[in-house]
Amino acid sequence: MTKHASAHWQGGLKDGKGTLSTESGALSDTPYGFRTRFEGKPGTNPEELIGAAHAGCFSMALSMQLGLAGLTAESLATKAEVTLEQDEGGFTITAVHLSLLARIPGAKRADFESAVEAAKTGCPVSKLLNAEITLDASLES
Repeated sequence: MTKHASAHWQGGLKDGKGTLSTESGALSDTPYGFRTRFEGKPGTNPEELIGAAHAGCFSMALSMQLGLAGLTAESLATKAEVTLEQDEGGFTITAVHLSLLARIPGAKRADFESAVEAAKTGCPVSKLLNAEITLDASLES
């Protein structure tokens, strides 16, 4: 499977602007730029998109792991916080912190924790990132 996305950029780093589009149309000429990345202006940025991809990938991987254990989630709410830090070479994504609030009828704590860890390490986005990945997982009863 191969998926496609594209970026179009005009201008310099700080005064320029760009758009992002995806094959599915989920993003279509969505604005991004220095101000959306570093100054909180409307639009998106690469770190936000990586966070969404990681949260989505982890949730799907966890659903698979739960299925292998004979469990089905009622809900999995995952948030990803992506940390971008300046270093001597420019900027680096150094960490992603995942926060999970799960409702899984009949799940035992040990089975839940095992599935969560397998999903964290097995998710393709986790495998892609060269960053520290941490996780807080809560199981609602």
